[in-house]
Amino acid sequence: MAFKKEVVEIIEPKDVFVGNAKAEVTLEEFGEYESEACAKANEIVKKLLDEYDGKIRFNFRHFPLTNVHQRSLKAGEAAVATAQEGKFWEMHNILFANRKNLGTTSLKLHSKEAGVNSKRFLDDLVNATYGWQVQGDLREGLNRGVKDVPTFFVNGEKIARPTYDELKKGIDAALKKVKKKVPAKQRA
Repeated sequence: MAFKKEVVEIIEPKDVFVGNAKAEVTLEEFGEYESEACAKANEIVKKLLDEYDGKIRFNFRHFPLTNVHQRSLKAGEAAVATAQEGKFWEMHNILFANRKNLGTTSLKLHSKEAGVNSKRFLDDLVNATYGWQVQGDLREGLNRGVKDVPTFFVNGEKIARPTYDELKKGIDAALKKVKKKVPAKQRA
């Protein structure tokens, strides 16, 4: 008797956005959940999403600095796990709000608060089911020159400093570039 292995599609962090899914400007952050600087940057991102409502979309990529924050890797895995139920952003904000309390049991409680109903959540966490996704983000970040968190990109362009003014400047420049693009039909 042959057994069929069940193939499960995993929603990757690079495919999880908040804001206008069709926006032509993407704000992307490489960060982690134990970092105070990332928690502050999260507040800036919320402000920018409000300010540029409908014009931008935001993507969070995991870059756990495990030599400094031992629980950041599991927190990233927990966020990816909640994304499978469409609760990534709820969990994302809860993790920042509770960044000093990210043990495995706490992550399970945070997932319930985020609205996750999966009975497998704790098993997935213990078995590192989504560890490859977090490691994939980490590798991509390293390949793109990320050394510290938070590191931001606007439409692939690295932003020098993660301040409100610098991010706003990068978004405005990207929006101008997008507006200058004239559809091919109009050029003919």
